[in-house]
Amino acid sequence: MKPPALLAALLLLPASVAPAGEVPALNRVQSGIASPGTTPSAAVPAALVAAPSWQWPLTPRPEVLRDFDPPPKPWLSGHRGVDLGAASDGVQVTSPASGTVSFVGVVVDRPVITIDHGNGLRSSFEPVDSTLAAGTVVAAGQPLGILLPGHCTAACVHWGVRRGEEYINPLQFVTDLRPSILLPLAAPP
Repeated sequence: MKPPALLAALLLLPASVAPAGEVPALNRVQSGIASPGTTPSAAVPAALVAAPSWQWPLTPRPEVLRDFDPPPKPWLSGHRGVDLGAASDGVQVTSPASGTVSFVGVVVDRPVITIDHGNGLRSSFEPVDSTLAAGTVVAAGQPLGILLPGHCTAACVHWGVRRGEEYINPLQFVTDLRPSILLPLAAPP
């Protein structure tokens, strides 16, 4: 039987850490699974920490200039991604995870590049000038293109992520967005 604190922590894992039907990629101590030679008490964690699996698309770690603010209905206005501050226009934008370039072109008046990461996840970046072609395989951290001016008043890149046709918050892949929760102390044995 799992301790109540561990069970509560497992239920709070964000989708990016534990996709539906998968066990979270955590180390043996965090997951509560003892390896040979460890005692059961050594395998029970004091706290469970999310392990984001993607990288930031800008270096150094950018400031979030505008948060994810999806509309209540798909046809309404909202902000379907995040705006990340860059040191300047002309910096490299990199792939946050491995994948395949699925689109490079202009949408309305901005150059966009989209990466298909598999499992229905796609990242899009704008305004990014890229020489890559659709079908190009990219690794995590690989340059995708150069940031152009025009999206924000300061240098910034708009990063959107979709799972299927639903926009989701890109920050869940690079930060732990779970709320802090105080759990009751365990009763003494």
